Amino acid sequence: MDALKQELKSKIIEVLNLEDIAVEDINDNDALFGDGLGLDSIDALELIVLLDKDYGIKLTDPKEGKNIFQSIDTMAAYITANRTK
Repeated sequence: MDALKQELKSKIIEVLNLEDIAVEDINDNDALFGDGLGLDSIDALELIVLLDKDYGIKLTDPKEGKNIFQSIDTMAAYITANRTK
């Protein structure tokens, strides 16, 4: 799962244009929203598209996204359990 976590960090930086942040700057259990990376609701939509496009995961319930996008750890665990690609 470590490879998946590194891949996620890299994709998040690329998709959200976080040019001031390196993969090494993101800890696996850092919050993605709020005090962590400081992502916002627009970024959440981008992450939903990323899950669908890259991993075949469709999110329909916004509350589900809130739990999935807590950290890199929670995203990686969800992708591992639910990916279709």
